[in-house]
Amino acid sequence: MLKWLPAVILFMGLLYIFFIPEEPLVIKILFKIIPMLLILLYAYMKNEGKRTRYQFLILLGLLFCMLGDGLLIWFVIGLSAFLIGHLFYIAAFLNTWSFSWIRFATILPIAGYSTWIGREIVLSLIEKGENSLIIPVICYVTVISLMGWAAFMTGNVAAIIGGLLFVISDSILSWNKFVEDITFSGPLIMLTYYTAQFFIANSISSKPAFLSSSNRKNGRAIASKF
Repeated sequence: MLKWLPAVILFMGLLYIFFIPEEPLVIKILFKIIPMLLILLYAYMKNEGKRTRYQFLILLGLLFCMLGDGLLIWFVIGLSAFLIGHLFYIAAFLNTWSFSWIRFATILPIAGYSTWIGREIVLSLIEKGENSLIIPVICYVTVISLMGWAAFMTGNVAAIIGGLLFVISDSILSWNKFVEDITFSGPLIMLTYYTAQFFIANSISSKPAFLSSSNRKNGRAIASKF
């Protein structure tokens, strides 16, 4: 069953993005959640028989993100669910921390980008008089930025791709919602979002790209240069 799940996830994701109408809202939300349920199942079936702390934390992150999908019609509540999901992702990524100076240095461009987009969103919120959203948005931008950086610090390619795509997805969503309209924002947000979640789920069984199973010492030497 596991080998067929990615194809089913892809089908249900594309079905939701391109074919499910906006109304009725209950049906729209249901079909939005189905791909996440399948990704959650996919993550659960990974490494079956040898559960790890990393897998447990990723499963919790996926669960809260799925709740966020359903609750986002109440923006702050949905945002809070996603924030909790990201905290579980951060805990999972830090649990598999693998230090290298180059990956550590990615905190600089990530911090620069998050400061810029956070500032633009806050200025737009002030201009529109939506001051009550400023603190939740700042908290969320900070947490998702930390999640993206923590993904880099795993050295796990699947986790890194997933973290970056999640940042891209939420950047499109935030810019479109608070700053100005983005063409094809809906499909772009959901395509990057589902792909991000799938890669994060897939990181459960992925090894750091630099780690050789036959020679961990050589792996660490390569890591120090990465």
